[in-house]
Amino acid sequence: MADRATVLIVGAGPAGLVLGNLLRANGIDTLILERGSRAKVQNRARAGFLGANSARVLTEHGLGAGMLHNGHQHDTCAFRDENGQFELDYRQLGRGEVHTVYPQQHLVTDLIAEYLDRGGRLRFGVTVTHIDPTTATVSYEGGQAQGRFVVGCDGSNGMSRRAVPARRQARDHGVAWLAVLAEAPPSMGTTTYAMHDNGFAGHMARGPQVTRYYLQVRADGNTAATDPADWSDERIWSELRLRMRVDQFGPLREGPVIERRIVRLRSDVLDSLQHQRLFLAGDAASLISPSAAKGANLAIMEAELLAAALTDALARDDEHALAAYSSACRPRIWRAQEFSHWMITLLHGPDDGPDADFHRLLRRARLDSLRDSRAHQDFFAENYVGI
Repeated sequence: MADRATVLIVGAGPAGLVLGNLLRANGIDTLILERGSRAKVQNRARAGFLGANSARVLTEHGLGAGMLHNGHQHDTCAFRDENGQFELDYRQLGRGEVHTVYPQQHLVTDLIAEYLDRGGRLRFGVTVTHIDPTTATVSYEGGQAQGRFVVGCDGSNGMSRRAVPARRQARDHGVAWLAVLAEAPPSMGTTTYAMHDNGFAGHMARGPQVTRYYLQVRADGNTAATDPADWSDERIWSELRLRMRVDQFGPLREGPVIERRIVRLRSDVLDSLQHQRLFLAGDAASLISPSAAKGANLAIMEAELLAAALTDALARDDEHALAAYSSACRPRIWRAQEFSHWMITLLHGPDDGPDADFHRLLRRARLDSLRDSRAHQDFFAENYVGI
């Protein structure tokens, strides 16, 4: 006999868990199916910067206790290259908004606990093999579940996306990063973006004793032309010291590298996020490069919109908002994609070629404008923190 729930959610990341919590708050029966184990899900180190809208959603819906107690506000970013460094205090720019730094694994842990406290059902270790959008049926290894609606939050390679016959708009940006998590206090009081002839390097605080670093690495074809295992701790810190220009700006606070993985910068958006009784949210709806930290924030925005639309449909028999879900999400998705793409062009130098010097000078002009123009700074701040 198939399991039953009013709303079936595939995937226990930020999108699925925020959605599940909001639906449970409205008395809607939900079942979340997650492929990974609970330990794996709660220890995946991913995004850490929550925008103002994400912090609002979590706080307003009683999901932000951990974030409010253990997170911290962040309001400054710095750009450095061979010509020096400048900082932007974006609390004083744009809409006056800030980021809240709260590692995603901590947020997911909070959301799981709250969802279970609200009476939600969640099954780990479930591999979904098929989704039928017509009947809202999810088949998985060893069983089947059926609901009124299915929401796919299982990422860009999950089964949910394959069940939506929509056209894709995809781009490989030709850039790869080595993402490093170091057991070391932040070396700077700001998020720092460093441009160097060897490639981009980034510094982002994740907590008082943990720091995220990024190093641009070669990207050939569809894969990065490097293996994370080739990067020893000493090689990582040596390259970070070089690209961060410690001889000019001061030393890094170093420590053991506890995670290293390759991140390929890609974008992939479907022109429809729904098909019959199936809806998509998070990376299943739109994959975005991490250059502007928009992925988790888009997921939370989509979860809030979809929770309200599903509640209208189930509690008031009104499916107008559900029908308009894709059109409501698309403008914000593409605005985030555009800003992410702008950040990619700002942070990464061109490959060697006949136009390389021209593109390097264009990047210099972008940085000069961001440093000197208040109008440019306001635009940057509004898009950097918001969606």
